[in-house]
Amino acid sequence: MFADNRFGYLEIVRFGLGYATTPIYWVSDIPTRVSLWIDDVFVSRTDLLEENEYLRGELLVAQQELQLLESLASENSRLLELSDATQVIEGEVMPAEIINIAPDPYSKRVLINKGARDGVFAGQPLLDANGLMGQVDEVLPFTSWILLITDSHHVTPIEVNRNGERALARGSRTNPTELELEFVTQTQDILAGDLLVSSGMGQIYPKNYPVAEIISVYVDPGQEFATVMARPLAQINSTRHVMLVFNQDDAVDPATDDIESDKTLLPAGRDNQGVQNETESAGQQE
Repeated sequence: MFADNRFGYLEIVRFGLGYATTPIYWVSDIPTRVSLWIDDVFVSRTDLLEENEYLRGELLVAQQELQLLESLASENSRLLELSDATQVIEGEVMPAEIINIAPDPYSKRVLINKGARDGVFAGQPLLDANGLMGQVDEVLPFTSWILLITDSHHVTPIEVNRNGERALARGSRTNPTELELEFVTQTQDILAGDLLVSSGMGQIYPKNYPVAEIISVYVDPGQEFATVMARPLAQINSTRHVMLVFNQDDAVDPATDDIESDKTLLPAGRDNQGVQNETESAGQQE
């Protein structure tokens, strides 16, 4: 061994043996390498599946946030339109929100979140940013039912914006989303595309506020009146933000309403001060 280390006689033998045994080492190491490769594959797959699931969750959260932002932007746009619409209305307005619809398919009514405590009264007009919607039909303490202009029992005094021709618009009995003009003679100047605005007759609705657009005019020579159909401009089936209109004489403070009601219990021409003076006079005479 000393001679081999000093003179390298067996170097060629060692080289040959190493060359010959290398494949054996490779073969014996195959199970270990295969095991490590399998571990890497399965670990990588598990990591990928976990990361994929995490990213799916993040995507859903991002989509929900995007939908919320789009909804808020749309609501903000509608509120701005409603605010702009109040500039052309005479009198005070009160914003409200539609919170329910009537379950009866033959009744076109919606429920708003304003009631008697807010000063709402029967017959009060309701509008959205685009046109007339209806009027208060029933007042409850905290909510109110609105009869829409598309209801067949509701009549709206209107006039043609182009020439001032007056007529009455009633909810259509055949199409629940349209209006029908009543008692329009065949000689009246009303054409398809005409804008209908509130006439102010009856002092229910604000004057000159958009109501509907004429979509068809049918004249039957055998009939006395023409058949005129109109489409409401208000987004009746989709709008949520609306406004109640108070005329100057209609603005009633709910806090003083009870006081006025108490005064009506006194005889005519007498108020609380008069009753108090009479009581003091009676006390002095005794």
